[in-house]
Amino acid sequence: MSRNAFISRRQLLAGGTLVALSTLLPLAAHAQAAWPTKPVRLIVPFSAGGTTDILARAVAQELTKSFGQTFVVENKPGAGGNIGADLVAKANPDGYTLLMGTVGTQAINKSLYARMPFDPQKDFQPITLVAGVPNVMVVNTEKARERHINNVQDFIRYAKANPGKLNMASSGNGTSIHLAGELFKAMTGVYMTHFPFQGSNPALFSLMSGDMDVMFDNLPSAMPHIKGGKLKALAVTSSVPSAALPGVPTIEQAGGPALKGFEASSWFGLLAPAGTPMAIVNRIQQETAKALATPTLKERLQAQGAVPSGNTPAQFAQLIEREIRKWAPVVKASGAKID
Repeated sequence: MSRNAFISRRQLLAGGTLVALSTLLPLAAHAQAAWPTKPVRLIVPFSAGGTTDILARAVAQELTKSFGQTFVVENKPGAGGNIGADLVAKANPDGYTLLMGTVGTQAINKSLYARMPFDPQKDFQPITLVAGVPNVMVVNTEKARERHINNVQDFIRYAKANPGKLNMASSGNGTSIHLAGELFKAMTGVYMTHFPFQGSNPALFSLMSGDMDVMFDNLPSAMPHIKGGKLKALAVTSSVPSAALPGVPTIEQAGGPALKGFEASSWFGLLAPAGTPMAIVNRIQQETAKALATPTLKERLQAQGAVPSGNTPAQFAQLIEREIRKWAPVVKASGAKID
């Protein structure tokens, strides 16, 4: 075969490849533009009824309206949120499987768990922060009355006078709810036995039934029970008081010198598997931001103690990086570790 013939064939093959690519690229672009053409799964890595679930369902309802396809919330609890998050990390990056991630799954667990099934940064594409939420230190109202616990100082005195008798509930190992309690224990020197549940809802019911003694729950999921009188709010874990709980101080304000600098709030945001097309990611972010800015949803979330966001994927990625750095020394100082 002559050199010219070889070059002609190679050029022909190259030309054919370009033709194929030029045919496929518009199809890929059209597929992304047409997304979604079927229901989208939104994985909540905790049980129903908790703050992660509450926020996910509120967002799913709005995105269903925006895109004309159902956003289906699926609860996949376990291992401090790692089971549900891992499911999304390993899903096809096509925009049809999303995660309502938390400060636990995306920032705390990396330092808390000896072995992680996924990398919270490399395996996900951040979409947007949905909301920031303070935690609230709550006790069973009836038991608080019997024990004469009216504030954080009373609680500390009772705990120190009754070592080993108090049970602390959480929504799971590695959650901000768990770690807020561990930080409280470390800073005050009180001992409480930790009982992790698969989500806030079962933990709250155990607290209200009297089996548990205290919980540092996310404010939105605890709020109905505080308003209903079954739980007594002693303090919020944020650096400033919450407008949703007027008159309730921060733990730092209520706890005295031992709790100076205490801060352990939560946040929740949408993420997709790494490699999800940015055209899809940006569309979800934009529609979520629009929904969070509407007076109805904004006021609804604020009334529950949540602070709506809707920031960009890049801003959310930066937040996750900062939070990983922030929580690593907190986990280490608390002594909490899970094999």
